[in-house]
Amino acid sequence: MTEAKKPAAKKPAAAAPKKAAAASGKKIKVTQTGSTIGRIDVQRNTLIGLGLNKRHRSKVLVDSPAVRGMIEVVKHLVVVEDAA
Repeated sequence: MTEAKKPAAKKPAAAAPKKAAAASGKKIKVTQTGSTIGRIDVQRNTLIGLGLNKRHRSKVLVDSPAVRGMIEVVKHLVVVEDAA
């Protein structure tokens, strides 16, 4: 007996890549105002991920959902402004 060939399964079409936030060109300025002394490790590591490590230092970042989520974690330690 011969085996019947099964039809090849079609692979799903690749989704179109989402446009990066950098394409919009919107930037925000994040300034650390609070100290990390006595803070939990998640908050300390989030500030490092944002590029901040000492009070009164600023960083201009691309306004993306990932950055906004990080800012939400440490919103009591930073000030956010529109970058000019």
